[in-house]
Amino acid sequence: MRVLIMGCGRVGSELSLALLEGGHDVTIIDKNPEAFWRYPPGDGARQMVGLGFDRELLEEAGIKDADAFIAVSSGDNSNIVSARVALEHFHVPKVIARIYDPRRAEIYGRLNIPTVATTTWGIKQIQLMLLHDREEIRESLGGGDILRVRVPVPAHLIGKPANTLNVDGKILVAGVSRGGTGFLPTPDSTLQAGDYLVVMMVKDGLEMLDQQLEPASEHH
Repeated sequence: MRVLIMGCGRVGSELSLALLEGGHDVTIIDKNPEAFWRYPPGDGARQMVGLGFDRELLEEAGIKDADAFIAVSSGDNSNIVSARVALEHFHVPKVIARIYDPRRAEIYGRLNIPTVATTTWGIKQIQLMLLHDREEIRESLGGGDILRVRVPVPAHLIGKPANTLNVDGKILVAGVSRGGTGFLPTPDSTLQAGDYLVVMMVKDGLEMLDQQLEPASEHH
């Protein structure tokens, strides 16, 4: 995949390194030439100095052949303007913009530009960490409306079917990790000591999941 990244800050640099490690072709643009040594994007990344919405610079960067354009500079306006140029003028197949102001997310959604609102995401993650004792919890789909949680199997569920926790439209046990391997549960799958469950749920299913993971004596 050929990816153009606008913004070589902490996020742009780490994203570039991750994409390069995955074997992708990366070009990274930043208006400040010092950004490239402050946050090195990796030896394999092509580095260009300029504005991410400069059409001539974008053409020189190869945007006409790009599979994706990611705008992660420190400015919301620059990210959105650049993303709109990539989407509407150059018709890049995948365009994503990071924004800090969550109130703008709906506006940009109407422009068909997927956004990552880091402030909103961070607030939700902190709330989840404070209120729920989970090894790992991540937003997955729908801006956080669907969550993925990885939880250890409690003692009172050992020997029971993996689908015991399922609640139609709310909670789904999507996978089981066991002894370093994983599998998708079937109706015949039973839980064993040491298992971990990968659970998909709507966000208002967290309290319901908590109740199911507690021993029955603790529900009263």
